[in-house]
Amino acid sequence: MPQATLSAARLGALLPRPIPAEELERLLFDSKAELKSLAGDELRVESTADRLDLLCEAGLAAHLAGALGAARGPVPIAEGRGAGPAPSIVATAAVDPIRPAIAAIVIDGPDPHGLDAGLLNEAVRFQELIHATLGRDRRAASLGIYPADRLAFPLRYDLEPMAGVRFTPLDATHEVAAATFFGEHPMGRRFAALGTDPTRCLTLRDATGGVLSLPPVLNARPLGEAAAGDRRLLLEATGTRPGRVADALALLSLVFLARGWAARPVEVRYPHRTDDGRSLLAARPIELTTELLREVSGQAYPTLEVEQLLGRARLAARPTPHGWRVEVPPWRPDLLTARDVIEEIILARGVRAEDGLLPPSPTRGRRLAEVRFRRTHAARLLGLGFVPLMRPVLSPEPLVRLLGRTGAIALANPVSEQYAVLRDALQVSLLAALERNTRFGYPQRLSEVGPVVVADRASETGADSRVHAAIVLAGEGMGFADAAAAVDYLLRADDVRGVREPAELAGTIPGRGARLRLAGEIVAEVGEIHPRILAELKVPVPVAWGEVDLTALWPLVRRPAEAPTLKADRPAAERR
Repeated sequence: MPQATLSAARLGALLPRPIPAEELERLLFDSKAELKSLAGDELRVESTADRLDLLCEAGLAAHLAGALGAARGPVPIAEGRGAGPAPSIVATAAVDPIRPAIAAIVIDGPDPHGLDAGLLNEAVRFQELIHATLGRDRRAASLGIYPADRLAFPLRYDLEPMAGVRFTPLDATHEVAAATFFGEHPMGRRFAALGTDPTRCLTLRDATGGVLSLPPVLNARPLGEAAAGDRRLLLEATGTRPGRVADALALLSLVFLARGWAARPVEVRYPHRTDDGRSLLAARPIELTTELLREVSGQAYPTLEVEQLLGRARLAARPTPHGWRVEVPPWRPDLLTARDVIEEIILARGVRAEDGLLPPSPTRGRRLAEVRFRRTHAARLLGLGFVPLMRPVLSPEPLVRLLGRTGAIALANPVSEQYAVLRDALQVSLLAALERNTRFGYPQRLSEVGPVVVADRASETGADSRVHAAIVLAGEGMGFADAAAAVDYLLRADDVRGVREPAELAGTIPGRGARLRLAGEIVAEVGEIHPRILAELKVPVPVAWGEVDLTALWPLVRRPAEAPTLKADRPAAERR
């Protein structure tokens, strides 16, 4: 889960009262965060990936103020009223194939002294945390912070020929060509693929032509360098999808809005539409019904209590005829449905340890008898010197076709031909293992106990899952008798003997295959693998194969005491 190191002093300055470490640990535990350590001014906090807002001082302070009852409802968003025309960005059609979405807001500080170094450090640190998590290492979204007073609007977001782009990187003192930057600068080499094509790169310029940044890589000096004392900032985000861009920008804005900064949306003019940006600062409504709240939580909540609990969670709720209309702030992208809101109500009320009730169960404290039966066969094969394997049910289509297993079920849209067919016998997987192990010496003795899938018209899905145990013996002189002896041993260990009958089996030499029946049911197959198949697999020695259908065998060998039961009301002593 994501972690952040915060300043305990800066957090404390935003809280209504000092919070001891023990109380802070409890308050975080009741949310979706955890106190990892507190040493001096360094406060390390961990949260779930959906509560990134708790990993900045401003967001965590807003949450704690609600949990302490010192504040209720959403953090207010003051409306910015900057002088001059409304800020805007022109996004050209050229950016669409690479990074089509852009959004921005302009924020104004309440303090006459403007941005301080501590707030700038918090914003930059939180910006990088958003890049690494919600932004998927800048692939889905990336952010920029700019001094708005030094910019001339409208800005222009474009994909330009790289040969005509020169700028001064934020961490440099002299101007470089874009091609040099992407070829030599560590940030340029790392993120070049996200903002370039072979001959062009993304740029963000102001109305004078000055470069603010090369999205999503690095800001430029001086237009992209926010500094202590700036009173007006531009927060900007680019990405592949508008929703992810808006979520990232809203989270970064929380650092400032929770401290009273005023915000003003930036209009974005695309070739065929215009986005006024108002949705970036607007709350999202979610309808919550009393019926769903009772169904999910298991209890009825009074209307007033719901409103109080949501207020503590820093949400707003208004009663409706059937429940509540909940207003969700833009920096809470985790709240998508009414069930998410119900989780907030439960967490705000407090999750307490309750006495667990263990329902009666005939299988409590032990495995099913059938599962133990299957495991005994794996142990027996290991005792016989077979190497146990565990291979996927999805099998290579060429091998299934080579073996002639026409009853195997093929996938309609496989990822590749190596995972295109559901195996209907372990024979497929064991021969695939022999094909991959031709560089090792012989004899090789391999086994597997695992699931197979066979076609079954009577089944609702058209298929039936069964469990088989199978072996292959590869080596000079190996033949039908060796595999038959191993299968006979497995059946004798279950105190039964099968009746063997000749059969033509897929993948075997004609006349060198047989089926074993028990009480009329086919429970096993044995045979020698055809030399033509071994030549295709490049296996240079004879191979014998045997396979037992444990699903068919179990009903025929289980004892009456091992039969399943649904009686859950027997006395405890009897159940044991």
